[in-house]
Amino acid sequence: MDNDHGITRFDTADAAAGGTPRPFAKAVRAGDFVFVSGQVPVIDGEVVSGGIVEQTEVVMQNILAVLAQADCALEHVVKVSVWLDDPRDFTSFNGVFKKYFTAHPPARSTVQSALMVDAKVEMDVTAFKPL
Repeated sequence: MDNDHGITRFDTADAAAGGTPRPFAKAVRAGDFVFVSGQVPVIDGEVVSGGIVEQTEVVMQNILAVLAQADCALEHVVKVSVWLDDPRDFTSFNGVFKKYFTAHPPARSTVQSALMVDAKVEMDVTAFKPL
């Protein structure tokens, strides 16, 4: 964690990707907002095997861990952006997503995109929690 002019940066996972330091924080708090960087289905630096359901579960757990470091939870999430490698995975992805966001559904965008890692899903979130 580092604090600069009221902005707090959180790095809760591997400090390096492929042996190279990351040029980004896992999350940044700016005022009352927390911006969580795109999370992929990675555990211990490796993309988990399995289908969209298994990978979405890991992404959600990674998001929960980063939010916790910023003293936030899913009820603080106001916006989610989702990238799916295969649009045919949407229904299965959505089944996992709605398990986590039932009481406080956020605004959401979902698009098809080739991902930078060999994964089926990536998500980032924006949370709002007044200081």
